[in-house]
Amino acid sequence: MGKVAAVLLVFLLAISVAVSGCITSKSDSQTTTGSTKSVTIRTTGATFPQYQVQKWIQIYMESNPNVIIEYEGGGSGHGQDAFLKGLTDIGRTDSPVTESTWKEFLKTGDQPLQFPIVVGANVVVYNIPGVDELKLDGETLAKIFLGEIEYWDDPAIKALNPDANLPHEKIIVIHRSDSSGTTAIFTTYLSLVSREWAEKVGAGKTVDWPVDKLGRGIGGNGNPGVVYALKQTKYSIAYTELSFAIEENLKMVALKNRDGYYVKPDENSIKAAVAAVKTYIPDPTEGYKENLTQLLNAPGKDSYPMVAFTHFLVWQNKGGKHYSPEKAKAIKDFLRWVLTEGQKSENIAPGYVGLPPEVAQIGLKAVDMIQTG
Repeated sequence: MGKVAAVLLVFLLAISVAVSGCITSKSDSQTTTGSTKSVTIRTTGATFPQYQVQKWIQIYMESNPNVIIEYEGGGSGHGQDAFLKGLTDIGRTDSPVTESTWKEFLKTGDQPLQFPIVVGANVVVYNIPGVDELKLDGETLAKIFLGEIEYWDDPAIKALNPDANLPHEKIIVIHRSDSSGTTAIFTTYLSLVSREWAEKVGAGKTVDWPVDKLGRGIGGNGNPGVVYALKQTKYSIAYTELSFAIEENLKMVALKNRDGYYVKPDENSIKAAVAAVKTYIPDPTEGYKENLTQLLNAPGKDSYPMVAFTHFLVWQNKGGKHYSPEKAKAIKDFLRWVLTEGQKSENIAPGYVGLPPEVAQIGLKAVDMIQTG
């Protein structure tokens, strides 16, 4: 019996070693297979390009499963602030960063880079039951947002819309409550078409809305907040981004353009505005001395008057100051995809237009400058 027990013990030990070897081998295989680490990239800021950026993220992540891209809104002001504080990897801003803010970025010891990513349009939307078509010119629109035109059946509005059944109801004006590039574009446009607006209110990511003092103003957080408030408030008017108007099936105003034609926003009228002007965009390493306005109120029969670029912000990453080597490489790859494959028509969301090739090249120049450590 002793010999049998000894043989049995040796046999069991052999099995144990064999099983242990299989387990170790399997474990090693799993580690090798899953050794590619996932990289998380965060983008924060402007909601003007929300539907476009979210579409890019979805398409890109499907073919790049090891890259996780997190989207956060908050408006252009929040995007610039989060970028400055290192709370996001890619900042988003509609109106480009000006020189004064650019200097704050440079104080970090790294080089900020700024470039357009897509073309979009600001639209004027309204909620008037029974009115499906509405025309406005710049002066009348400014007077509505100044609070000087109080009722929908005001003679100035009726003169532009003689066939519309305009009600004798007070106009409720909805605007952004956060620091917003959409607001900067809208108020810059109003400053171009109305001297009174330029003198009394001016342009910026935030402004002092006269209608608030009159009790007829409502603030909404982000484009989603504005759209929600508009849909909940009869006899209201607001501004938002075209993609939101399309997504939410909102009624849009036909705006009188520079050449006197009433134009609704769509792909063709946006392209007409872009084609009508010679676009100047500074080097990616420079802040803007003033907000980019050349696409606003562009000439041409078919040009929609409120068209603008929206921008990305990234760091050059000198000495690996902001990104690890893995993250820097992932950011470069994503941005290069956005500026090439992402610009193809099948990858452009409704309400946006891809960049002219020469503008995309400006962004690609910036991407090549990002250091990977």
